[in-house]
Amino acid sequence: MFSSGKLRTAGVTVLLTAGALVGAAGTASATPPGIPSPATAASELSGLTVAADGSMDGYSRDEFPHWHTVEGSCDTREEVLKRDGDGVSVDSSCKATAGSWTSPYDGETWTETSDVDIDHMVPLAAAWRSGAAGWTTAEREAFANDLDGPQLWAVTDNVNQSKSDQTPDQWKPPSESAWCEYASAYVRVKHTWDLTVTSAEKAALSDMLGTC
Repeated sequence: MFSSGKLRTAGVTVLLTAGALVGAAGTASATPPGIPSPATAASELSGLTVAADGSMDGYSRDEFPHWHTVEGSCDTREEVLKRDGDGVSVDSSCKATAGSWTSPYDGETWTETSDVDIDHMVPLAAAWRSGAAGWTTAEREAFANDLDGPQLWAVTDNVNQSKSDQTPDQWKPPSESAWCEYASAYVRVKHTWDLTVTSAEKAALSDMLGTC
């Protein structure tokens, strides 16, 4: 079960001035933080508890409140768009007005935010089945808005929709070159938040790490 000592908080500070553009023409890291090396990911994978999925009784996306305010008028989605984009400009309400986003899952680049989804690396429903059902709402909100680890990714919207709530034994990024990073990030999130894995999920993650 989730350990409250590992609860994440979003600590990004954003300075906004009415009518001003912030983040203009900048180059973002385009990579979420905290992705472990393949060797570290393999070690963390071996330490995960293997268990059958729990019940979906009581599950709703509303049990994982998102997107919450990070600072001023900026919410979590907007922070990820700024972090993962290139040349991102935002207006005084923190809405992206320009920029480009390259989705690591399929390698496609987009210039309209309507083409970009923020993916939860470990889907909310998958988290519910693997331990989050026993968390408090505040803990689930922290998980759904975690900017400190590799849980949130800016990706092509229809690719994210095809993933839905599937785990790595059911869905993998279309681009095989993304599998190493994807599996490493997925394992880190499960490890950080003390979530279990099924035997099929663990085998799929091990196979994906084998591509590193």
